[in-house]
Amino acid sequence: MRTALTELVGVRHPVVQTGMGWVAGPRLVSATARAGALGILASATMTTEQLRAAVREVRSRTDEPFGVNLRADAGDARERVRIIVDEGVKVASFALAPSKELIAELKDAGVVVIPSVGARRHAEKVAAWGADAVIVQGGEGGGHTGEVATTVLLPQVADAVDIPVIAAGGFRDGRGLVAALAYGAAGIAMGTRFLLTSDSTVPDAVKARYLAAGVKDITVTRAVDGLPHRMLRTEMVAALENAGRVRALAQAVRRAAGFRRISGTSWSRMVRDGLAMKHGKDLSWSQVLLAANTPMLLKASMVDGRTDLGVMASGQVAGLIEDLPSCAELVERVMAEAHEALGTVIRAEGADV
Repeated sequence: MRTALTELVGVRHPVVQTGMGWVAGPRLVSATARAGALGILASATMTTEQLRAAVREVRSRTDEPFGVNLRADAGDARERVRIIVDEGVKVASFALAPSKELIAELKDAGVVVIPSVGARRHAEKVAAWGADAVIVQGGEGGGHTGEVATTVLLPQVADAVDIPVIAAGGFRDGRGLVAALAYGAAGIAMGTRFLLTSDSTVPDAVKARYLAAGVKDITVTRAVDGLPHRMLRTEMVAALENAGRVRALAQAVRRAAGFRRISGTSWSRMVRDGLAMKHGKDLSWSQVLLAANTPMLLKASMVDGRTDLGVMASGQVAGLIEDLPSCAELVERVMAEAHEALGTVIRAEGADV
């Protein structure tokens, strides 16, 4: 199935595995790439040295194209861009819109730039700045998310820009791929569905927790860092939502102290990072501290398997996922379902009504 996305990045199938912190490491990314989709390394939870090593490990596992996800607002963003360029990475994706200058720097080096956005105006802005494509995430997506559903946001953005649009938020199978194509997308991006594969390094007990979840077990909360955050309703989320300001602050300080011991981050740096993530929101001090160490709350679950101490970002589709295929099996299934769905549409179109 050839689309503007497959032509742009050189993959066989119009499917993207998103850059999930602590999840999208070399094993998952290389397995995705070998399956013919676009795997994206999550660099925000890596040091620059770890990023370079991860890129080289993916290179040792596959010759297929892959990408790296960056935080445009990171203090060492340009150093990470230099690593991407030096190591010959095909794609750079961004969770927040990169500057016009950063886009130009990457494009001059032959890197395909694909920012993620949650609003039409943001897509129009990065397209005007030279982005090669854009990932559009609707409210069904996991992690920090907006309020507009993918089925509303996607056609709005597809009509507004002339670059390939990749649909994210609520996708898990080939029917979703066909629906996204019908809305004007050039492909789909999936996070939770790739997290729940046998190639994912997430602990088995955590995967089992995701598989056991129903649609109503997935919620959007502001209790973690003051921003809308879609995740499983775990003990941690319930505790944060039920805690008063004093108790929440005590919990945040305790967890922040643990994060400080692990990361070596100073208290002043942690507070500065938390304040920088406010995005103009009125956050409590507990939320400021949690915003600074949210990556460690994710690590507790995604790496250490401590769902009682961490958070579990999740798209709504987790409530519909029931198995753990390999990336190869997943991508093959998605494409088979897509072709079957297309055949059904074509037959219906030719039938008497």
